Amino acid sequence: MSAEPAGTGAAAGRHVLILGGTTEARRLAEALARETSYRVTTSLAGRVSAPVLPPGETRIGGFGGVTGLAAWIVANDVTHVVDATHPFAERMSFHASEAEAYTGVPLLALRRPGWTPGPGDDWRFADSLADAAAVLPSLGGRAFLTTGRMGLHAFAHLTGTWFLVRSVDPPAAPMPPRLEVLLARGPFGLDEERELLARHRIDVLVTKDSGGDATSPKLTAAREAGIPVLVVRRPPVPEHVPRAASVGAVLDWLRRD
Repeated sequence: MSAEPAGTGAAAGRHVLILGGTTEARRLAEALARETSYRVTTSLAGRVSAPVLPPGETRIGGFGGVTGLAAWIVANDVTHVVDATHPFAERMSFHASEAEAYTGVPLLALRRPGWTPGPGDDWRFADSLADAAAVLPSLGGRAFLTTGRMGLHAFAHLTGTWFLVRSVDPPAAPMPPRLEVLLARGPFGLDEERELLARHRIDVLVTKDSGGDATSPKLTAAREAGIPVLVVRRPPVPEHVPRAASVGAVLDWLRRD
């Protein structure tokens, strides 16, 4: 765990803690950095070895559970918390909700809408990575697996499927035996995704319902290629936490308080 001050503003009256890791979290930090009335700290999980740091202060690493998060909020005079974590980082979302109960510091979840299939899409749905692995062999033999390097273990037993995995950092075992890793950092454009599917002869795409525009071109490329998409549904998150669907809505919430 480390703290890396990356800007000024410590004397500001409002201290916003952004639980980050998404494009929206970075955009929120950029917007708040332009306003002198906020001190901004973005917390990153530390799963990427060289993350692109947002403006403001950054904190990398875990808090040590709910009590650690609550203690950090109190010790650092945080006045607002924004949960802008990845839609599949459900543990952190529940920790944030419990920390709000401990501290009384208001919490808002910045949740980008999920994807929905359109005309021409051939989507199948799974409730978990394990469920996706069970269904996958019936859909194709050459899979573009975009569910993240941390979940490869769920597919490690599939010896008959060839996998293409794209990741910022190299994945670790256990992994499927027939695997090619492409180290790259997005976002990726539609032409890139079209070329990738064709070059590797992909016949099924596996993805999480992350939502947003940054990673959606692969869905368009899959539709154009006529290949099925296996979509892992989002896990549950605390339903009582108020939500915003955009950075602008978060800014409005902060200004009203």
